[in-house]
Amino acid sequence: MATAANTTTAGAAKDGALAATAAAPAKTLTGIVKQVLSGDTVVIRASKGAPPPEKQITFSHVLAPKLARRPGAGGDETKDEPWAWDSREYLRKKLIGNEVTFTFDKPANSNREYGFVWLGKDKETGENIVESIVREGLVTVRREGRPTPEQQTLIELEDQARAANRGKWAPNVNSADKVRNIKWAHENPAHIVDVYGGKPVKAIIEHVRDGSTVRAYLLPDFHYITLMISGIRCPGVKLDADGKPDLSVKVPFADEARYHVETRLLQRDVEIRLESVNNSNFIGTILYPKGNIAESLLREGLAKCVDWSMAVMKTGADKLRAAERVAKEKRLRQWQDYQAKTPTFNSKEKDFTGTVVEVFNGDAINVRVANGQVKKVFFSSIRPPRDQRAVVGTDGEEIVKAPPRGKNYRPLYEIPHMFDAREFLRKKLVNKKVQCNLDYISPLRDNFPEKHCYTVLIGGQNVAEAMVAKGLATCVRYRQDDDQRSSAYDQLIAAEQQAIKGLKGLHAKKDNATLRVNDLTVEHSRIKVQYLPSWQRALRTEAIVEFVASGSRLRLYVPKDSCLVTFLLAGISCPRSSRPALNGVPAQEGEPFGDEALTFTRERVLQRDVSVHIDTTDKAGSSVIGWLWTDQNVNLSVALVEEGLAEVHFSAEKSEYYRLLKSAEDRAKVAKKNIWANYVEQVPEEKVVIEEEKDEKVPVERKVNYENVIVTEITETLTFFAQSVDNGPKLETLMSKLHADFQANPPIAGAYTPKRGDLVAAQFILDNQWYRAKVERIQGNNASVLYIDYGNKETLPISRLAALPASFSSEKPHATEYALALVALPADNEDKEEALRTFSDDVLNHKVQLNVELKVGGGPHLASLHDPTTKTDFGKQLVADGLVLVEKRRERRLKELLEQYRAAQDAALAAHLAIWKYGDITQDDAPEFR
Repeated sequence: MATAANTTTAGAAKDGALAATAAAPAKTLTGIVKQVLSGDTVVIRASKGAPPPEKQITFSHVLAPKLARRPGAGGDETKDEPWAWDSREYLRKKLIGNEVTFTFDKPANSNREYGFVWLGKDKETGENIVESIVREGLVTVRREGRPTPEQQTLIELEDQARAANRGKWAPNVNSADKVRNIKWAHENPAHIVDVYGGKPVKAIIEHVRDGSTVRAYLLPDFHYITLMISGIRCPGVKLDADGKPDLSVKVPFADEARYHVETRLLQRDVEIRLESVNNSNFIGTILYPKGNIAESLLREGLAKCVDWSMAVMKTGADKLRAAERVAKEKRLRQWQDYQAKTPTFNSKEKDFTGTVVEVFNGDAINVRVANGQVKKVFFSSIRPPRDQRAVVGTDGEEIVKAPPRGKNYRPLYEIPHMFDAREFLRKKLVNKKVQCNLDYISPLRDNFPEKHCYTVLIGGQNVAEAMVAKGLATCVRYRQDDDQRSSAYDQLIAAEQQAIKGLKGLHAKKDNATLRVNDLTVEHSRIKVQYLPSWQRALRTEAIVEFVASGSRLRLYVPKDSCLVTFLLAGISCPRSSRPALNGVPAQEGEPFGDEALTFTRERVLQRDVSVHIDTTDKAGSSVIGWLWTDQNVNLSVALVEEGLAEVHFSAEKSEYYRLLKSAEDRAKVAKKNIWANYVEQVPEEKVVIEEEKDEKVPVERKVNYENVIVTEITETLTFFAQSVDNGPKLETLMSKLHADFQANPPIAGAYTPKRGDLVAAQFILDNQWYRAKVERIQGNNASVLYIDYGNKETLPISRLAALPASFSSEKPHATEYALALVALPADNEDKEEALRTFSDDVLNHKVQLNVELKVGGGPHLASLHDPTTKTDFGKQLVADGLVLVEKRRERRLKELLEQYRAAQDAALAAHLAIWKYGDITQDDAPEFR
């Protein structure tokens, strides 16, 4: 007989819980058939309760053939008696899940309760099940003793069945055909999974161990299996020290989960899709008429998703996640204390499309969005290949980081498969449009900045999933309650399982060798001897641009020779770009249009396949010089010249491309592009005039050319910033566009990492508006910036800085710094403050007239300021009021003005004004006071 379900103790409490339909002595009750144990025994449960009480009823006066018993289930293995399965199936199909009426009594000295069962709520009109199974010839009627009226009826029905050759009484049926060949054990469970090939197989659920584990027969071969439901885990029974179920410990929701499954699956016809094995247990999905039982359990909060088994699912993992999400949101059962950990994002921050401009080492890309801003995008829930010397834990995290390498260590080439991963992304993504969907933000930790992690799609394909499937990345393992993961995490896990099974990439059994690269950017001596001759002979050599240092200086990787080399564009001279501070070397400002040339080159060739022809090396032999064609077959030297970002170098005259270069330069000059914006064609006569002026040695006189300005900022060293009044409308237009752009596309806080010397957008603390600024200093999480259009400075958190869109970076600063001409502040701090306060009252935020008195290299020009109405010279007035000193200067052009300032100072001294109150303070500099 099959393993019986747990029965409850018969007694007043249980009987009272079942729905009574007759007086107590008759013991007539109603219930729902939960399980059929054999052709003569059923388990009936009450209609109410979760779980409800149960009662096992054995049919009176009949005996059914015994079902097979599996080994270890309370004894040795036995086989079916003939017709045992047929009788059990007759009752199962007729009774399971249906309401019945039953009577029972318990004979003296018996542990069983015997009775009759009628289908429906009324035994007067319902079908007598005992009589029906006797009529079908599937059980034997007991004939000992004096028969009761009920027994006599059964005897007569059995005689009729014998006469009609029904069921077991059929004479021509081979009894061996009515005995199942049950496969209780399986030496190779994985083979059975492969045989069924992921296709649904018909099955009957025989036992529910807990909400996520059942035993079932696979039909028609009668494989008896223990099945763990894919993708979920329900609360189960606690085990004692011996590994046996400890029924004294109640696990919350365990009984409710088991009951949920029993009422829907126990002894029902279902379909099972086998998907994997775990030791001797099978893993699979159970489909019943109303859907997937796993989804139902998750939706009710009776189960939780399990990553490891969800990875083996063929389909439907996303539906399980969605069902679990419903229970979380409603805080059902196991999720009653659930608190969401994932932050919310606005739609603009969460989803965007853009063009990939750069790929990092296998786990991140730079994407340019429509407004020109470049965002760094990390792939969600994957890790690129890592240094094999690191010690990695079971969760994939580095327990011990790899020891540091030498200064010439290049992880892209020396970490196995890192270059393959980068190349896969480069070829698939660079200069292509992608859709980025934000999944989570990884917080700052271990000196690593905050990371915005996205699911990146190209043509509807998940890029991270494609990488994992090729074995070029691995999946991050999370705690079960950690929701900060990719929205396609289950697909990533499934792809990783397939990669492991296929021994792809990182999962290959053979040793992962590093890529051997000859770094000619370090080993310069090998260029001329080993590589240059073959490069010169080749018409073109294929290469990949790995780095762009300036508009005309690049680093190439040549796959044919597996080498890195510094490459200079031939035939042109390009403005030097700015350089950030690095390794103690201070930042360097670039030449005009140097950064524009760098951007032009980066946008066209960085990480692209190019072809080059190499002519020679530079004087030091450390770099090669040649011509480069983009993937669109455009000569980059010619393109830079035509854009006005480079000029033709004299060395190009002997080149076959000289005509192209010269024509491009002429067109750029005519169009006044970039470096040629102020170009005026030279007239020979002008040179003669200049030389005559030099020969005549005419004394230089002071030039007066007043410009209307507004003073916007005054520094503590008496320099000031001024804006041209004529450029006021232009500045207003610029600010309006900038504010509107950042309001429409607010940057992600912390997404931008500024460097000293960067031109950025900064959010002014007083009005929270965005302005153009230059980073002067980085200290911790704060940055000191200069607002280049106003002259004021501010220290603010890095989170209030963002990349300045390219459309706003080309316009020159609207505030220019000047030094007040011919005057110096007194040494005393109080006198200094008084002078600065007076000067501020006179000119700050006022419209004044400015005249540049002397242009100074490497510092602010000296300028005087004048009242446009009274023509008062504000610097001279400060001297006359005794607030500042007159500088000692010898320029001839300033001689007359300097005499006027000294006369004003002598008058202030004579009147003992302000700093001269106690006499001549300059006498302290005489030798006798030193």
